[in-house]
Amino acid sequence: MKFDRITFDTEILGGRACIRGMRIPVSVIVGQLAHGAAVDEILADYPDLESADVTQALEYAAWIASEQVVVG
Repeated sequence: MKFDRITFDTEILGGRACIRGMRIPVSVIVGQLAHGAAVDEILADYPDLESADVTQALEYAAWIASEQVVVG
């Protein structure tokens, strides 16, 4: 998958997955969605975000969750 809106930079939040180099972690967006926030609410809380950012954050979380876990 190509995630062009998800960035990793050790100078920004220690390299955590963020939206377009901003100090908005993917985990915060996904967490808000998981707790029932609507996309419009998230966009209102973070005016620099675009709806495509929220969509890609969710797609990234789904991709991460689909990774195989090896239990020893």
